[in-house]
Amino acid sequence: MILFRKFRVLILMVFLVACTMHIVIDLLPKLEKRAAGSSSSAGGGGGCSCAHTPGEEPRSWAKQRPRAAAVAEPGWPNKHSLRLLQDFSNEPNSNLTSHSREKVTERAESEKRVRQLQLGSEKRGLMRDPVRGPKQRAVHGSSRLKALYEHPLYKTELPHLSEDDSLFNLNSDVRFYPKAAGQQEWHNEGNMEEEEYSPAGEANAESYPNWLRFHIEINRYELYPRHSHIIGALLKDLVSQNITSVAMKSGGTQLKLIMSFQNYGQALFKPMKQTREQETPPDFFYFSDFERHNAEISAFHLDRILDFRRVPPVAGRLVNMTREIRDVTRDKKLWRTFFVSPANNICFYGECSYYCSTEHALCGKPDQIEGSLAAFLPDMALAKRKTWRNPWRRSYHKRKKAEWEVDPDYCDKVKKTPPYDRGTRLLDIMDMTIFDFLMGNMDRHHYETFEKFGNETFIIHLDNGRGFGKHSHDEMSILVPLTQCCRVKRSTYLRLQLLAKEEFKLSSLMEESLLQDQLAPILIWPHLEAMDRRLRLVLKVLADCVEKEGFLSVVENDLEGQHSSHHHQAHGGR
Repeated sequence: MILFRKFRVLILMVFLVACTMHIVIDLLPKLEKRAAGSSSSAGGGGGCSCAHTPGEEPRSWAKQRPRAAAVAEPGWPNKHSLRLLQDFSNEPNSNLTSHSREKVTERAESEKRVRQLQLGSEKRGLMRDPVRGPKQRAVHGSSRLKALYEHPLYKTELPHLSEDDSLFNLNSDVRFYPKAAGQQEWHNEGNMEEEEYSPAGEANAESYPNWLRFHIEINRYELYPRHSHIIGALLKDLVSQNITSVAMKSGGTQLKLIMSFQNYGQALFKPMKQTREQETPPDFFYFSDFERHNAEISAFHLDRILDFRRVPPVAGRLVNMTREIRDVTRDKKLWRTFFVSPANNICFYGECSYYCSTEHALCGKPDQIEGSLAAFLPDMALAKRKTWRNPWRRSYHKRKKAEWEVDPDYCDKVKKTPPYDRGTRLLDIMDMTIFDFLMGNMDRHHYETFEKFGNETFIIHLDNGRGFGKHSHDEMSILVPLTQCCRVKRSTYLRLQLLAKEEFKLSSLMEESLLQDQLAPILIWPHLEAMDRRLRLVLKVLADCVEKEGFLSVVENDLEGQHSSHHHQAHGGR
């Protein structure tokens, strides 16, 4: 009995000691922060405001991590262990030592890149106006891009949209809530104090955040209107909105991150894996090639210049891996892969099929990394999408070939197969083929459409990261659908001819359009030149088709009464 009482006393003492340790651990960071604040204010307010000196932070991370792991769940950070990986934003050599320094550094780098790009253009005999920054170039009076969008081919109008033609139908009795539970409010872009919307008050489409307004504009014929001001605002949001959470995207061969913003919008982040000068190694198969962030950005701009408008908005962003990924993620598997390299750079690799290992880690400089952010399409629960297998899908095998690669009459079979035997689907595939060839993208295995619109709608050009890999090689096999079918929309045919003219040269338009991105220049000059060369090859294939089969058999007139009878049966089997 006495032993039992002693045992209970011992258990109680152990419990009290454990509670005391937890209290001390909870108070220690606050005391450190207070001590650091007092010391920094005593020193005149300059320098680092953290508890450790910048030079000691890499060592302190290594020393403190085991101690924190002793009081936390193994492999998962508690609220204090998130502070253990150093935030290099306070390092003297960091390009984010302060908010003002970040702006100055980015502006200086952007201007330097623009000057280098202009210098290269002038050496090639191209006339350029003096440019001091990408924004000034975009609004200049002699803008080729502005002149292009003033051309009659870029002013065709859609028919009146019925309820069946809009993805979402708004009425005064319906409210869109970005979050089903919790605090039901979001902050609009701009002045946070003046533009805060509460669902309890009056609401209209103008009060919605830009990502939601983008979703509302989707219709049967286009992902977004040709001259939509919302797209410009959404691109700015992708660059400026605070990132509140990060998680790895399931599926896929390479690492992608889902980033959520303060206004409850979401975007897909593809980090930088290659420099702009690197080409895909010649011995790489197309299915093992890297996915490039600058290819995603460039694909959006090319799609808009071609007037397809089938790629969701994409913007480049410089992300702080410490503050904007590691510190906000609740993905255990992602957090465990962060480490500090021998060069004192923050790195991580995540989990995926290819290139997710320490040897292929993504490292910042010291914790800054470039990436592309693609705006999310509406949630599948609200707007279902159907995934279609591309008829000209590659075998994705090292030795086997697909049927279309060995059968020259393969297109005749496709024309007899729904949904390619009617409507505009086959012609949309030809648009996608031309789009991929201009980028050099061999990785088009599937495409998607919105289920609501059935088969009479556009196809969405998703996942373009394997484009712009080789500027020195033109992969003619990408054009096989066009050479086999010899079909094209008249609107596409005329725009391609327009972009081959000197005053609307595709490379110049892409150069100007890409200068609007924060990470400009996005493409090096050889990639821009390659697009002009490939455009000439596309026109040569179409010219051969016209000579062989006749203009009326090759070019489908979609401009007279455009979209007015979208539900009619076209001559798909011709």
